[in-house]
Amino acid sequence: MRAMVCYASFSGNTKEVAELISGNLSEEGATVDMYRITNRNLSIPDPSMFDALFLGSFTWAKGSTPKIVKDFVYQLGYKPENVFVFGTGDTQFGGDDLFCKAADKLAKFYASPLPPLKIEQSPRGTQEGKVIQWTEGVVNYCQQYLIK
Repeated sequence: MRAMVCYASFSGNTKEVAELISGNLSEEGATVDMYRITNRNLSIPDPSMFDALFLGSFTWAKGSTPKIVKDFVYQLGYKPENVFVFGTGDTQFGGDDLFCKAADKLAKFYASPLPPLKIEQSPRGTQEGKVIQWTEGVVNYCQQYLIK
């Protein structure tokens, strides 16, 4: 399996999740490329070169998707299949209704075949297991439905 892990991170939490996902994918035998979404990117990866695209974002003011992520989605120019979404958020700002809302919106936009991974702030501690379990679920899905 060839995977691309794309993420936007300001505080480092989403980056930590992306690194955990990448490490877990590598342990499962996948070839993984990582791409950090910034407002200075001159070129973006071609999703058609990968079996799966992992897209990670933090949630911004009142449940919105950050502009740099929206710009990245626009630059892709199409909706690739097999997009798996992960996000970080903070329930103290907006409660459960707005928690990782950007991940929900991106998963819906891409019609992701699996629910998004949602992490409260940092993936450290018990949430690391949640990242591993989700990543294994994505790998199983890909092996069953995508990679022949």
